[in-house]
Amino acid sequence: MRALRMALAQVNATVGAFDSNVARVRDALARAEAQGADIVLFPELVLCGYPPEDLLLKSDFLEANRRALEDLASACRRVTAVVGFADRQDDVYNAAAILHAGRVAGVYHKHHLPNYAVFDEKRYFQSGRQPLVFKLGEAQFGVTICEDMWYPDGPHVLEAAEGAEILLCASASPYHRGKTRDRERMLATRAADTVSAVAFCNLVGGQDELVFDGGSVVFDERGVLIARARAFEEDLIFCDLDAEAVFRARLHDPRRRAGAAVRGGREGEYLPVRHLTLEPAPAARGRQISIASAVEPELDPLAEIYRALVLGLRDYVDKNGFATTVLGLSGGIDSALTAGLAVDALGPERVVGVSMPSRYTIRRSIDDAEDLARRLGIRLLTVPIQAAVDAYAKVLTPYFGESAGPDVTEENLQARARGNVLMALSNQFGWLVLTTGNKSEISVGYCTLYGDMAGGFAVIKDVPKTLVFSLARHRNRQAAEAGRQAPLPESTLERPPTAELRPDQLDEDTLPPYPVLDAVLAAYIEEDASPEELVARGFEPGLVDRVLKMVDSNEYKRRQAPPGIRISPRAFGRDRRLPITDHYRRKAGKSSISVKKSDIDKSTVRAVPGAES
Repeated sequence: MRALRMALAQVNATVGAFDSNVARVRDALARAEAQGADIVLFPELVLCGYPPEDLLLKSDFLEANRRALEDLASACRRVTAVVGFADRQDDVYNAAAILHAGRVAGVYHKHHLPNYAVFDEKRYFQSGRQPLVFKLGEAQFGVTICEDMWYPDGPHVLEAAEGAEILLCASASPYHRGKTRDRERMLATRAADTVSAVAFCNLVGGQDELVFDGGSVVFDERGVLIARARAFEEDLIFCDLDAEAVFRARLHDPRRRAGAAVRGGREGEYLPVRHLTLEPAPAARGRQISIASAVEPELDPLAEIYRALVLGLRDYVDKNGFATTVLGLSGGIDSALTAGLAVDALGPERVVGVSMPSRYTIRRSIDDAEDLARRLGIRLLTVPIQAAVDAYAKVLTPYFGESAGPDVTEENLQARARGNVLMALSNQFGWLVLTTGNKSEISVGYCTLYGDMAGGFAVIKDVPKTLVFSLARHRNRQAAEAGRQAPLPESTLERPPTAELRPDQLDEDTLPPYPVLDAVLAAYIEEDASPEELVARGFEPGLVDRVLKMVDSNEYKRRQAPPGIRISPRAFGRDRRLPITDHYRRKAGKSSISVKKSDIDKSTVRAVPGAES
């Protein structure tokens, strides 16, 4: 046997927090050494955090990053580490350093730079061109970084052809629903295609809108999963690998003799493979003969999304130094779910709810808000807003003339009065305001600028309304299974959604039923389906025109929304980027949705009433 012990250290790095990031890496190195690990793999850009964005344009940031690497290298004397960092040479490279015997023994530069969806790496990095294989003892390793492995003919193919038996992939792969399974299928395929063991170490934690889910994995040379780390939390996992098993499997693989694996990549894309030979360090004391690999179970889809939201919220609050959060509690489902997420992320002592009734607020809404606060154990403030709304109306009525009276302006004044209350509490006490708008509302502009959109972090910004209900029920089921009281009142879950800004108002007075609306929005926003395709799927042409017009005419609102957690393949902000000034007309069949000036006045000057304030 040519056995070795592999460790994967998925850590929660923070952009720019070099001291903290190095400390986390050092701690993982010490624990890995204590368990007799030969080599430890860390995530992509773990020293500087991912994505550092325009910090990479600052030379002092790059220098601090290099100093952190040199500091860390001195700690790697009894174990070898592969660590992600930003390498400043003639240009800047997304790099992985091989740390061995107290020094930087070699550096690999990422070849394939993603420049789609949330990625913008070509703005900052130069592409590497030289694959890297290093020999440690009797085993050979190939090094890749994240996107490199997604390409079937990536540098890993040449590395395997040049003798690498274990392919290491340092990654910062951001989460969206369903991605974990897609990623594992890809990695299993790469392992089987190259007849190599594949070790993939992913970043974990929240960074602004992005959440990194961890879930680091190891696949053997057959593409069989043999180790999986926990999702959405830091973890250090171990796996004993036998390089001889890879060699034996390759003896039975005729593809290598045919030369297909040797060619790899596109002609001229890669330089010859660089080879390093490292003397193995003595195994750490206490190493067992073998160690059982952990294979954490997959999460079900709702649990996965819920945990992503909790992690994204916790890290945004903690990494930005907020002690307490505050949000409006309307008695509705959106604020209930947001409050529940906040309590799960931060604890009830760090969450304050505010009930802000107006003349249109019914008793059930107040009771549901109070019940929610009791169930969650959070502090509840009650700040009536009617006096403030009346004061606004008194000041403005002389200028409105005959148009004064109950209308969309009055509705939005209520939402904005609530926004003012929350922001005043934020200013006074340093609390972070959590907004409660969901993706369905934000998509069609059913929200109020400087009202329910006012705040610091939009927790469920990328969660459609139908998914809001599913997540709320999921959370209550979790509590029931644990023998605890449901945290979210059943009265709230059963109630038809309402903005409650005029008498007997329901969301469906203004919007299509949410199951229908969400289906149209998913197809149009996430799939870029055309109006004709939507009609072909069975949606009524008039409905398609109406929904698409609302989506297209409210881009200006979405640009002014606070950041929020990305859980879909196409979130607003970092993913979906459309111009505000846009005269391209979408049509369904013969009906046109051309925007007339009167429509522009209503949709871009006077905000649509908010559904959850």
